[in-house]
Amino acid sequence: MAAAAGQLTMADEGSRESSSDREGDELPVLFPGLVSADSCCRLVCELLKHVLYQRQQLPLPYQQLAFFSRTDSGLADSSTLPHSRRNEQNNCKKFQRVLSELNEIFQNLEAMFMLTLVPCVHILLGGSIVNPKEMYEINMERIVFGSTEESLKTVSCIRKLFHTLFVKDIFNELKSIPLMNTVLLVQGHRDCGVQWFRPKLNYRIPNRTRKLVINLACDTVNFTSTEQPTSYNHDDYIWFQAPITIKGFH
Repeated sequence: MAAAAGQLTMADEGSRESSSDREGDELPVLFPGLVSADSCCRLVCELLKHVLYQRQQLPLPYQQLAFFSRTDSGLADSSTLPHSRRNEQNNCKKFQRVLSELNEIFQNLEAMFMLTLVPCVHILLGGSIVNPKEMYEINMERIVFGSTEESLKTVSCIRKLFHTLFVKDIFNELKSIPLMNTVLLVQGHRDCGVQWFRPKLNYRIPNRTRKLVINLACDTVNFTSTEQPTSYNHDDYIWFQAPITIKGFH
């Protein structure tokens, strides 16, 4: 990874709010080993899918949307979607549109994680970037990165993440919300060379919104001194915004 190759250090703690100083809930997720950048990317993608469904921005989970959008007949023959043929076709088009947009985001997230370390991702729902209705932060500053061979399997990382989410039962405590727009912001090295994501130099972490901070970390008790969370220089990292806004639909 081009920008990740250099030594990075999180020296400027004072220049950004710590998670404990922000309003909202925190969810620590501790992995019992090294985690690869690929796994972190998958975790972000799965969390985005989960947030969209749990916050009623998608009528079905991502995998079911993919299944029902494959063919028009798949929708028409399904007893789980008792709509008229026209509504079925309209639903299919909506499914295909949002799946296409999400897949484009996922593909470019993979490219982003290849080009730079990604210490943080924000999922913003509703309102504006300055003042969203809800914010979900995925903080990866305490992740200890390893190669694919020496790291935990991606599926075990996903299982650990969602087990923690379900135990805390955070989403079931939230009130229903109307359809809103969802925006993704990703933090990366300013010189990473990413083309698809747009630099958002004036972005500031919202401080008056409903927040959930998911702190991903690795248990470093049995790690060597070279296997510690990667630190980074805050001044070298900026926010990038996905050029696609996901629009919720029923």
